[in-house]
Amino acid sequence: MTDERSSPPSLLDDLPGELLIWVLIVSELAIFGAGLLAFLAVRLGDPEGFAASQDQLHRVSAAINTAVLVTSGWFAARAARDAEHGRAGPVRVNLALAGLLGIVFLVLKGLEYADSMAKGLGTDTHPFFTFYYLLTGFHAAHVLAGVLILALVAIRARADHVEAGAQFWHMVDLVWVILFPVIYLLR
Repeated sequence: MTDERSSPPSLLDDLPGELLIWVLIVSELAIFGAGLLAFLAVRLGDPEGFAASQDQLHRVSAAINTAVLVTSGWFAARAARDAEHGRAGPVRVNLALAGLLGIVFLVLKGLEYADSMAKGLGTDTHPFFTFYYLLTGFHAAHVLAGVLILALVAIRARADHVEAGAQFWHMVDLVWVILFPVIYLLR
């Protein structure tokens, strides 16, 4: 005879998507959080040097990149919604637009890096630039991974895969929305 008692509800029961993608997202957010905390801690020792270094960045390009990623997140959310309703065509279009904007982000970031390096601003110039390249480079690697994930989930356009891809993409967006003000604007 089987036991008919049900287990008490868990917080994980209402979590959208798969648990494994959430474990990945939380671990990635923890890594970025640790990097940002280290950046802020080192900044406390040299606020003038960090401000002077920060003044050499391309704030307008970074602001445009913020709009690009937020817009790409909107397309990813639309893709997830369309996938829930079984609309494979719109799913693929929205994922393609999200991925294309991810590539735009990478191109703009690459141009920013090229200009900074042409000015002689490398990881050894000042601790600010060590963190700048580390944090934004690690983020750019996640953008590239996200673009590949969006392309892969677009092939079959299954709702669960599209949702997982969109969740990863939203994590990438969230990280940038935090990195942008801390690295480019915080004084």
